[in-house]
Amino acid sequence: MELSHPMDLAHYPPMLLDHRPLPLTAPGWLFEIQYDGYRLTAMFGDGECRLRTRGGANATSWFPEVANSLAAIRGGPYVTDGEVCVFDEIGRSDFDRLQIRARRRRWFKGCDPVGYAIFDLLVDHGIDVTHYTLLQRKALLGELLDPHPDNVLVVGYFSDDIPRIFNDAVLGLKLEGLVAKRDDSIYVPGTRSRHWVKVRREGAVPAQRF
Repeated sequence: MELSHPMDLAHYPPMLLDHRPLPLTAPGWLFEIQYDGYRLTAMFGDGECRLRTRGGANATSWFPEVANSLAAIRGGPYVTDGEVCVFDEIGRSDFDRLQIRARRRRWFKGCDPVGYAIFDLLVDHGIDVTHYTLLQRKALLGELLDPHPDNVLVVGYFSDDIPRIFNDAVLGLKLEGLVAKRDDSIYVPGTRSRHWVKVRREGAVPAQRF
């Protein structure tokens, strides 16, 4: 579906997670590692990039390493959804370290580098794909970011053996939790969808958001 309006990230506020019990063995769901970061949408391609926070602020100058990597991707325009994070030595997101970086709203000497963990594609080569299924959008995202640029992570997913993954990865590494998504779900900007569900580790306490 071609865009019927000028390209603007304001048209793509993030789709939000539901909070309710969900069995880890529920059929028709994909599961992703939950990255504890700062939710950003990005519009980029052919030398340009803009980053937008969930609250609507322009964060492009806050995370120039991400913006520069995305701007270098040819074609477009593209719109993605994800979390900007600071990662520790084993790849876990560290929200406390991200706060130190993000509170100053810019890069500064000695700061922790950030990465953009992208989990969804909303616009592909100027075509709105929010009405595609999640599996279709994931496939397009994988093609777009293969190989992935510096400072960018494509969030993978699991569809089998989820209880073991939760036990070994989430509990074993003390991660925040998993995000469950219906594999046939469409992306509805700005809504809190029952098709996306947060599966938290018991005892996990999110850092205070800024």
